[in-house]
Amino acid sequence: MKHLLFILTSLFALDAAAEVYKCTDATGNKVYRSTPCAVGYNNIQIDLKTGITIDLDEEKKTELQRLKEQQEKQEQAQLKQQQEALRKQQIFNASKANQELIKASPHDFSAYAIPPYEPDNLLPLVKRFEDRLVDIEHLRGVAAKKALATGECNRVESSELNEKSGKDLLVFLVDCSNTKSFYFNEQELSK
Repeated sequence: MKHLLFILTSLFALDAAAEVYKCTDATGNKVYRSTPCAVGYNNIQIDLKTGITIDLDEEKKTELQRLKEQQEKQEQAQLKQQQEALRKQQIFNASKANQELIKASPHDFSAYAIPPYEPDNLLPLVKRFEDRLVDIEHLRGVAAKKALATGECNRVESSELNEKSGKDLLVFLVDCSNTKSFYFNEQELSK
């Protein structure tokens, strides 16, 4: 009867604590416990019902690596957002400078001579060079001023990126109200 009671008690205890932890120290000594191992021990969890073992140290490393990668992705996303915000601000500033140029000299520029390109709604030609939009906006103003400086343009009606533009060289077309047109590439405008 005592043996039966011992066996039943052991089975209930085994069912209640279905997990055992095998703790191995640096010298290879093994201890089995009902709670996770202390720091400095190799920590293996054993499910007594299924026999499945889980290396908790490896699982912890994997989780830490996953958290690190997640944090890096978040930081990269934040950096990308900051860069995009800065880029949009630079585009806005270049467009604003063009509009101020027009307001300062209304006799030299049509009110719509250099309309701002909207980064979220670009024309197909401009979309091809979207990564250079800050340069494009700046150079449109420079091209308009250069056309006026020739003395052959009485008033700038438009200053736009031209379809002659290529990957390595942007080209701008400036149309004047006296029907004169000027093509300038970015090398000429950078001088």
